[in-house]
Amino acid sequence: MSTTADPLAALGALPGVADSVDSVRKAVDRVYGHRVMRRRGNEVTAEAALRGARGSAALSGADWALEEVRRRTDFSGEGEPRTVGGALRLTAEAGQLLSVWRQSPLRVLARLHLVAAGGTEVQDRIGRPRLPGEPVDEPLVALALPEAGEMSGRLEGLAELLIAGSQAPALVTAAVVHGELLALRPFGSHNGLVARAAQRIVLIGSGLDPKSICPAEVGHAELGRDAYLEALDAYASGTPEGVAAWIAHCARAVELGARETAAVCEALQRGAA
Repeated sequence: MSTTADPLAALGALPGVADSVDSVRKAVDRVYGHRVMRRRGNEVTAEAALRGARGSAALSGADWALEEVRRRTDFSGEGEPRTVGGALRLTAEAGQLLSVWRQSPLRVLARLHLVAAGGTEVQDRIGRPRLPGEPVDEPLVALALPEAGEMSGRLEGLAELLIAGSQAPALVTAAVVHGELLALRPFGSHNGLVARAAQRIVLIGSGLDPKSICPAEVGHAELGRDAYLEALDAYASGTPEGVAAWIAHCARAVELGARETAAVCEALQRGAA
């Protein structure tokens, strides 16, 4: 990562990133300008939240049909039901944590892990970064796991950058938060769910998607887990090209999330949703 005073802004100057930022802004603006948003915005927000949670769960191995997520209530069972339940809880929680995020991102990350874990983990490990020697249950992410000391230092550095603020576009900041958390896997479990919820918080709090109606999780799921992990590998390489590729991938995910919500708006307008 750049050593300039504003390293996140420096990432915004990488080749192709400005085009990605511009494309996302146009896609988001089109959805917010839809006439349905003026009359039925709350319904659109609720539907986007549900679809975003389904997408995030799918990326963590619980790839349920949307209608199954909609009708099921038994999210306390082992395995996939817990994953889906964690994604739903995180989606509901994300918008409530904006003020705390601006002052203490680490507190919010701890809260997100607590919500995601839902009592499934050893109690003294919930909501805190892992210590040396503690395992991580994140089987779908095959990146080399940083040692606890390195993880802690990078996590603190990320929090300091976020608190200090940046002139970087919201998309860039959200992509870096998402990528760093997946690369570091600071918690013993549920890091993917937490990383995607943190990305959502950045997009909401930045004003890019204040109503949280453009769920990037939908786009990531649509692009596929293989493409997601390939882009994450590129980010973890630390090269400018790799980081730019990850940002572009996140941008495309937001665009696809916006397209999904535009389709929801059209269905509501026709009275078919």
